[in-house]
Parts: sequence; C-alpha cells; structure tokens
Amino acid sequence: MSFVPSPPERPLIETTDDSVLDGRLRLRQPRQGHRVGHDAILLAAAVPARSGELAVDLGAGGGSAGIDVSTRVPCVRLALVEIDPELSALADENIRRNGFAERARSLTLDVMAPPATFVGAGLPPGAADHVLMNPPFNDPARHAVSPDVGRRIAHAAQPDQLGGWAETARRLLRPGGMLTLIWRAEALAQVLTSLEKHFGGVVLRPIYSTATKPAIRVVLRAVKDSRAPLRIAPPLLLQDESGAPSAEAVAILRDAAPLQFLD
Repeated sequence: MSFVPSPPERPLIETTDDSVLDGRLRLRQPRQGHRVGHDAILLAAAVPARSGELAVDLGAGGGSAGIDVSTRVPCVRLALVEIDPELSALADENIRRNGFAERARSLTLDVMAPPATFVGAGLPPGAADHVLMNPPFNDPARHAVSPDVGRRIAHAAQPDQLGGWAETARRLLRPGGMLTLIWRAEALAQVLTSLEKHFGGVVLRPIYSTATKPAIRVVLRAVKDSRAPLRIAPPLLLQDESGAPSAEAVAILRDAAPLQFLD
C-alpha cells in the first residue's frame, strides 16, 4: 500500500505535548478526554510486527498505540483508523512530528464501515499483516459513562460492538495474519466468543496491578483461520511486593521492551 499523506488539518481540540517511552515518542493529545495510558503502551508492546509489514490500528484515537509500534519496529507500515475527525487530524500530526510520514497515515473512518469504504481508503481485504485494537469495552447499561464525549466514545460501547470490530479485523488481515488486542479481564469470555469463529491460536497474558488483586486487563494475540488451541502466558505484574513498578513493567513502559508471550 502506498502512503501519500494528505495535507494536514490542525486539530481544533485543546491539546498537551507529552513524551512517552522515556522521550522516544512525542505525542500531542487532548487535554480533556481520552489520553494515552498503560493500555496503549502494553498493546503496542504486544504486536510482533516486523520491518516491511503493514499494521492497522482500529480506533486509533490520537495514534498513540499505532505510532508506538512504529517507534519499536523499524520500517513497519502503519494505517491508523479513527472515526473522530479531530482525533484523526491529531494522529496525522503525531505521525509527522515523530518522523513516520513516509510509511504511516491516518484515516478518518468508522471501524464498522462497509468493506467498500475500506477499499476506497486503500485497505482492501487481506491487506494487513497485523491488526491492533483497544476497543471501547464498557457497556453503558452497566457502567457509568464519562460526560466527556471523547472519553465516552473511547470507552463505552454496546455489547455486540466487539463482534463487529473483530469482523473488520478478520477482513483486513491476510491468511495467518495476527490480531492483537487489550480487554478488561472480567469480560474475557466476551472477547473469546467474538473471536472463536474466525480466529485461533489465541495466546493471552493477564495483567495484574499487584499479585494480591484480580487481573485488570488481558492482552491477547489471535491468528486468522488458525485451529491451534488457547494458551495462557505467565502474568505481568505492574507493581512488585513493595508497591514499586516491577522490572518488567519498567522495561515495557519506559524502555520500549516487547511484551513477551510464549514465542
């Protein structure tokens, strides 16, 4: 896929200028609303992309997770898909300011748009080697939603929305391509059900804040059309027994180390 950046439109939302990965990545992000956090960094660290491959970030927001993948993997190609035009413009700016304009682009596009819309945007079926996503995962009927529109769009969704996102990922991936996603741990059954028809070879890694509390997230990889069984990797603890960040968490969140699975 050829990447020819369109003339950027500076986002109208109020932003802050922040650094991630100990200054390796510079991001402009909304002052209010959805901002980069551990989820985006852990998601990017879990994507096993290689140079020259195409990674598509669905629901990319300001581009933090996808651009993080570009920071970690030399010469990976990147498409950021985001429905909000202001966030999409912000992602475009973040692509350029981090030096990735020749191999990355931001698309203002609904993840649930029909296949023809994706084809028109240069993303035909089977184009991607990797899809990554941090889908909205709070059911507004069961969880309090934020009054901030951007944060609400990023975090709240109807229960059946995940299935639609998974279907878009399946369509975009080549045979044997990999989906990487992060999800809330207590709803693991929901994400596994959404993947079971077209994905296999699932490897998941639970994320714990501490060893004495329930898992807060799961990060998982799934392979399109695979029939391999589910495997569970050892947990990642974000804090050690003293309450300080664990050595592995520091390596991933600050030093850009990959999130290890069972490879």
